Amino acid sequence: MGDLDGRIALVTGASRGLGAAAARALAAAGAKVAVTDLTAPEDLAAEIGGLARAQDVTSEADWAATMDWLRAEAGGLDILVNNAGLWLFKPITETTLDDWRRLHAVNVEGVFLGTRAAVPLLAERAHKWRGGTAVVNLSSVAGIEGAAGATCYNSTKGAVRLFTKGCAKELAAARIRVNSVHPGVIDTDMGRALIDDFAVAQGVGDNEVLANVSAMHPLGHLGEPQNVADAVVFLASDRAAFTTGSELVVDGGLSA
Repeated sequence: MGDLDGRIALVTGASRGLGAAAARALAAAGAKVAVTDLTAPEDLAAEIGGLARAQDVTSEADWAATMDWLRAEAGGLDILVNNAGLWLFKPITETTLDDWRRLHAVNVEGVFLGTRAAVPLLAERAHKWRGGTAVVNLSSVAGIEGAAGATCYNSTKGAVRLFTKGCAKELAAARIRVNSVHPGVIDTDMGRALIDDFAVAQGVGDNEVLANVSAMHPLGHLGEPQNVADAVVFLASDRAAFTTGSELVVDGGLSA
């Protein structure tokens, strides 16, 4: 028996990295998991016995269609994991308005659209579970503290952090809990892209940057996707029944 037996979950941006890890962990905990990305993650869905659909999280129409699909194919929704996101490393003087709008469209508007679209389905099933239903938003340690060269990314992840807190207060009466997860540098494609960007900016090799970034975390190494996935499962489960509006930091002590 798993902590999430009988639950229906949706994970966006699930083709790889933290999204794929979260989907696997939710399925292992007993949930029926639907996964979406710009290209439907069919292989992952087959692996975890779930459902897959192509989805653009910046499209209001796509979110409405995804909710209809979940109702028809899965019977509703208990857990929404707003994971889809983009990384950008550029000095503010080189960041274009298109850069700004693109990152905010995915990282912020996608979370807003998804949460708003999911509320009716989440509210319908909230009575079934001791801890109600749950939204878990993937923010970042960059949503808590600033980083030179990542001002645009900081803005998006900081917005997700406070959007989460506002939703937690607004949706509590409907028994929908809303929390955010704030990873440090995790060993994923996005984490490696960050290291590559730092290497170019500093004019040094990837290995040196990897050592330096690892040392920034007091635990001395990058995080693993499973570390973040475990946090998602906890926040989605009744173990977190009295937890809403929180920011669960999974950063090896980086922001301490």
